[in-house]
Amino acid sequence: MNELKEVEVFAGLRPDGEPVAEKMQVKVLGDGEYELVRSPCFVKGLASGDAIKFDEADNSFEITKHSGNLCIRVIARESLSLLAQDLTPLIEQLGGSLDFETPRMLVFSIHVSCGFKEIEAILNDHIDEASGSIWFYGNVYDPQDGVTPLNWWLPILQEK
Repeated sequence: MNELKEVEVFAGLRPDGEPVAEKMQVKVLGDGEYELVRSPCFVKGLASGDAIKFDEADNSFEITKHSGNLCIRVIARESLSLLAQDLTPLIEQLGGSLDFETPRMLVFSIHVSCGFKEIEAILNDHIDEASGSIWFYGNVYDPQDGVTPLNWWLPILQEK
């Protein structure tokens, strides 16, 4: 069994320019490589099961292997408890999991092989800006521009 460890990964900058880091639980794989136990709340580009090389000097990382999981984040102005009760079983039926929950944030992991259309249909049926909630992927688009698909899933889907 792999040893568990907590690492603090750079997540971005606050509006005032101060760095933000997120503590994440990882499995130690050896040789400076780790596997994420859960999808992160704030670090862009990662999902549960991804393998990373972590640089403790600057809290940066390099992805060495994608797990195939999508990171889905749901945020709201008000409590998400009722939405979590409705949405979590639907995500779990597809093999996904609720990795993190606070009153105003949910983070799910679900394998890309479930299909973007199917996943997005569930999310769009339950989440809308009119209710004060939104959802977005944490590891589908380029962290720099937020719009360019990363396409890491293409080889994974070809294997299926």
